[in-house]
Amino acid sequence: MTEPDLPPMHDDLPPVRDDHGALPPRPKRRRPFLKALIVFLLVTIPAGYLVISAEQSRDSGEDKEAEAAATGLTNAFPSKLQQRVYNAPVPIGSTPVYYYETNSWQTSSLYVQFRTDDWGLAHYLAAVGTSTAALKKGEITITPAQAADVGWDFNADWPWQGVTVARKAPLPTQEIMVSNDEPGHPVVYVVSTVKF
Repeated sequence: MTEPDLPPMHDDLPPVRDDHGALPPRPKRRRPFLKALIVFLLVTIPAGYLVISAEQSRDSGEDKEAEAAATGLTNAFPSKLQQRVYNAPVPIGSTPVYYYETNSWQTSSLYVQFRTDDWGLAHYLAAVGTSTAALKKGEITITPAQAADVGWDFNADWPWQGVTVARKAPLPTQEIMVSNDEPGHPVVYVVSTVKF
């Protein structure tokens, strides 16, 4: 058919219905905007996730680097992993809490200091395998060399109590000292050492 032979197009004519009175299906309209939006989202969401992940990973590395460079007690709870490895479960509600970790080829030690209450002390000691009854008055269990690593000073004239929980390697051995300078709110000092 040539152009003059084509039937005239009339947009104002009513649509033709089939035998059952139904309208014929409408032609599908292409929606380029919607398609472009979907493609944009499929590209940007994973890219955004990668950027956030990289940022968090970098921050985590910086935190670990700062922790490794620390040469004294850090005012924070030791991580759950550190508490588990060194069997040093700091009681919830303890404040302030400080810790420091040292590592070498043969031994690793976690130094922890926290103030708790009598209930927290009893539960801590039970969790590490001892009790308040095992604490001996005047017993200095943490060596001067260990104390010097973190700036602790265990003056003999202070009301110290101490206990050592010795275990076979690779389980940690703990030197625990308690100061009852404030009744009902003891300060606990722990050096938990793992030997390889």
